[in-house]
Amino acid sequence: MYFTGISIAIMTFLTIGIWHPIVIKTEYHWGTRPWCVYLAIGIVCLTAALFTENVYLSSFLGVFGASALWGIGELFSQKKRVEKGWFPMNPQRRHEYQKIDKNETLCPMHHGRSIYAIDDDEDTADTGR
Repeated sequence: MYFTGISIAIMTFLTIGIWHPIVIKTEYHWGTRPWCVYLAIGIVCLTAALFTENVYLSSFLGVFGASALWGIGELFSQKKRVEKGWFPMNPQRRHEYQKIDKNETLCPMHHGRSIYAIDDDEDTADTGR
């Protein structure tokens, strides 16, 4: 039996799981400013993965680098989560947050509006009333 795939899957799961609290703690202590550190870590790890012969180490570097790059978006989404009140706000950085409407979504594709928020203007435009 070959356990390479299973061991890489477990390593991937744990690596992604490690990034969740890293993003939360980073946003709490420093805000979104360290996004460029995440970018540098991601690029360095992905580049190193290209030149690493060991399949386990290369896989780890690739997953870690991709998770760091994904963490950039999550860092900005985490700020929105804090503004919505879903996570605690750092009282020393209270001035960096703005009040968010409860219907605002974290998805950039919906232009700050929840897909569940109904706007009266949109209803009248669709029905012609």
